[in-house]
Amino acid sequence: MKNLLILGSGRSGTSMLTGSLANTGYNLGDNSNYLGKNKANPKGFFEDYEVNTINEDILKATIPIQFSEKIRKNIFPSFTFYRARWLAILPTFLKPKSTASINKRIIDVIKTEPFCFKDPRFSYTLPIWQHFFNDNTKFIVIFREPFKTAVSIDRECKESVALNTLKMNPKRALKVWNAMYNYILKIYNKSTEKDKWLFVHFDQMFDIEKIREIERFIDAKIDVSFPEKTISRTNKTDLKISPKTEKIYNQLLKLAY
Repeated sequence: MKNLLILGSGRSGTSMLTGSLANTGYNLGDNSNYLGKNKANPKGFFEDYEVNTINEDILKATIPIQFSEKIRKNIFPSFTFYRARWLAILPTFLKPKSTASINKRIIDVIKTEPFCFKDPRFSYTLPIWQHFFNDNTKFIVIFREPFKTAVSIDRECKESVALNTLKMNPKRALKVWNAMYNYILKIYNKSTEKDKWLFVHFDQMFDIEKIREIERFIDAKIDVSFPEKTISRTNKTDLKISPKTEKIYNQLLKLAY
């Protein structure tokens, strides 16, 4: 079995993929159920508290501007806050920053192998984590139609008590999608070990040939009964995507198919 990092923006199928591996023998972290379940993820999120906290602390050190919650809420309501930076929008020129303390925490959480960690924030923080991985570690990027992800992100923010102070709408959610996958593609294009990467479209989780490809890639079995199409609540939308978004999406499709 290979160590795995599951990459992709929130609401793109990362929980579905990770949940398919939850009973395979992977270390998902000591507290991978802390987010519980909700309407968006009725089967769970499969994100570890310490992994998420490490990534939040990396992004806190990386984002140059910080506001008190009072100022953020009243003047800059679309600016993400601590624990909500899975919705941050980072330009590709902004490099993630770490500290000796954060590095030590990363080393601690990856000690138990094989591990499988999932967090949308990895889209930005992966360059920090990569310093500590061994040759047995691989990366799976999962994505789906950007407009579906954007509508789902907007719904999640409106339904979540923890996120309802964050000003969100589908257009802003598309910017989150753009930023995360643009960042992922930048990391991938710079990689000299592209054989350690696999790209998967959401719909391919229901394609047995793609499932077998994933299993060969990770040297482990997938629970094919876990993914359920009926859980997805986003079908049709009139949300338009920009040429930039379409270009990123087409690049991802080319890598997945």
